[in-house]
Amino acid sequence: MTNITPSSLVCAIMSNHFAHGYALLIGVGTTAESRWSLPVTVKDVQALKTVLIDPNLCAYLDDSEHIRLLQNQQTTRSAILDGLTWLKEKAATDRDATIVVFYSGHGGIDTSTQCYYLVQHDFNSTDIANTALSAQEFTEALRQIQAKRLWVVIDSCHAEGMATAKGELPADFIATALPKGVVDALKQGEGRAVFTSSRGNQVSWIRPDGTMSLYTYHLIEALRGAANQPGDSKVMLSNLINHLGKTVPESARTLRQAEQTPFFDTAMEDFPIAMLRGWNNS
Repeated sequence: MTNITPSSLVCAIMSNHFAHGYALLIGVGTTAESRWSLPVTVKDVQALKTVLIDPNLCAYLDDSEHIRLLQNQQTTRSAILDGLTWLKEKAATDRDATIVVFYSGHGGIDTSTQCYYLVQHDFNSTDIANTALSAQEFTEALRQIQAKRLWVVIDSCHAEGMATAKGELPADFIATALPKGVVDALKQGEGRAVFTSSRGNQVSWIRPDGTMSLYTYHLIEALRGAANQPGDSKVMLSNLINHLGKTVPESARTLRQAEQTPFFDTAMEDFPIAMLRGWNNS
């Protein structure tokens, strides 16, 4: 009879999971100034977490050491930065780490400073420059994460597609996707990939049934293997790009009679993002 030691049992469990995957999922949801709230962003991150931790799908480990979910009142500027510091620490202790940062919420340029900001729960619309999370600060925090594989997803620019009414945003804040300069800064370094849900002044739409954003819906399809071939054991970055690049524009045209073109920028060759159907893929 083969002896099963505690260490061999742990190894067996780990091999059945995407054990080196770590994710910070940010769904802004409600904001202190309620007119900026985007409840669907919470649905986005909850649905994304569900597929990531499903042992028969992406198979990330379902614990606080591997997944951190921030939503509604939790999405303060300090909590987001703390989450990025947490990922920095994970990358430092796990040389094989795959790091995921997903943000769903408002984003845009403050015309008074010409800087790009992500809008979190505790920002002040009368002082965006000093209270919102600047792209510069966000980028600097990401640069501190020394992981071989870092995947950043920004599902922003919801001003028309997701806000309750057009025109509620301050006049000096222009909702837009991440500018190219910001994307270039984000992807600096080895093993970096940056995805955005739309380009320029395009809108990131929600699905007509309100279940989640159109982009996240198709992202989850891809994580479930929609662009994979039979026998694949991993979901690769290229699988996500191929699926999102086709389905998001099609759905935007069909469901919203609008243009929404996702953007992808990578600083390295293809790499795995998750397992496919867990360890029991056939």
